[in-house]
Amino acid sequence: MKIKFLRKFFLLSFFSIFFLLEDIVAEKEINLLDLYKSLHSHPELSFQEKQTSQKLALILKNLGYKVTQEFGGYGVVAILENGKGKTVMLRADMDGLPIEERTGVSYASRKKSFNSEGQEVYTMHACGHDIHMTALIGTAQNLIKNKNKWKGTLILILQPAEEVSGGARAMLKNGLYSKFPRPDYNIALHVSADLEAGKVGYIPGYAMANVDSVDILIKGIGGHGAYPHKTKDPIVLASQLVMALQTIVSREISPLEPAVITVGSFHAGTKHNIIPNEVKLQLTLRSYTDEVRQKTIDSITRIAENLAQSSGLPQSLYPEIVIKDEYTPAVFNDPNLTNKLRASFESSLGEENVIRVLPVMAGEDFGMFGRTDPPVPTALFWLGAVNQKDYKLAKEKNNTLPSLHSNQFLPDPVTTIKTGVQVSTKALYDLFNLED
Repeated sequence: MKIKFLRKFFLLSFFSIFFLLEDIVAEKEINLLDLYKSLHSHPELSFQEKQTSQKLALILKNLGYKVTQEFGGYGVVAILENGKGKTVMLRADMDGLPIEERTGVSYASRKKSFNSEGQEVYTMHACGHDIHMTALIGTAQNLIKNKNKWKGTLILILQPAEEVSGGARAMLKNGLYSKFPRPDYNIALHVSADLEAGKVGYIPGYAMANVDSVDILIKGIGGHGAYPHKTKDPIVLASQLVMALQTIVSREISPLEPAVITVGSFHAGTKHNIIPNEVKLQLTLRSYTDEVRQKTIDSITRIAENLAQSSGLPQSLYPEIVIKDEYTPAVFNDPNLTNKLRASFESSLGEENVIRVLPVMAGEDFGMFGRTDPPVPTALFWLGAVNQKDYKLAKEKNNTLPSLHSNQFLPDPVTTIKTGVQVSTKALYDLFNLED
């Protein structure tokens, strides 16, 4: 009798555990916090997002979306058609950064990867792309569960290589708007390290900057450090150039037009008493308008060449200036679309939780999706990610919060994800239901 009881108990326990495990597996496929922690722990560098894209593509397929993988690299395009109506695109980026995480949480990334130069580096989601992906999946679940609330075509984009400004370009070049429905609106969210979780920020017009990377090779005639008069010292010339470049923003660009010229790298020489033959500079340029961008580039070229000429160098030794093929256009938030989103956010969160924020000089290649012919109305909004207690304490004590790209940046996942899904879902419903 005891043996039969134990056998029965064992069988019941086995099947209970079996079904419990099934429930856990099913739950993990849709549990957003679990998904976020998994993505956070396993970041992949730009153009290496193979596992991430496969994981998310499978989730979207299981939800019922028509999914195309490896589009423009490891990009994913998921389509959900739900009758006649508008076409709206929601985008999230997937790539991590070469940073060693120092947040101390149990799910922190300890992953190492090889970068494009073959160097082994630590990898971290330090810009919130893990939140972006998770919020997109949560929104995808809501839109397919509540098809009675909207009509139209939803396009979900999981974009590779945002951090190197290559993913949006690659997807567009691969025929995003010719092989799939062309959207009436594009929207995206980006976490903010300056807003507390539970709030969102919006800005009509220019929100993020044009970004250019510039390499300058300053040439000279090297020689012995004891005989500088017999050389044409490129270090002196490069130093003059660094200082002269600052006058472009202060004296050539209108004070009403934002612009930044930063020399981030200055490499020259090998020894105390040797004047080298060349100096290498690396610059980042920021602007909003195309006119200011071109004015900045033209001025750099003019000043560099004129300094070389004034130093007595022949034209064959004038500086070589290379504008890297990494141009990121400014994110311009269509004012009409942005105002529609603001109204949607306020109805979802309350006016007190919707903040008008200032534009920033950081870059984001999401703007490329709108700068097409013809243009597509596009808007990016900020999703508060800072733990509310940490935010208030930092304000009280005037402490600096960890910024995006910091090894200590860590969103408050529960509130941030919940808010991201809530406002994205409501925004999509409202855009789909707009009357022409």
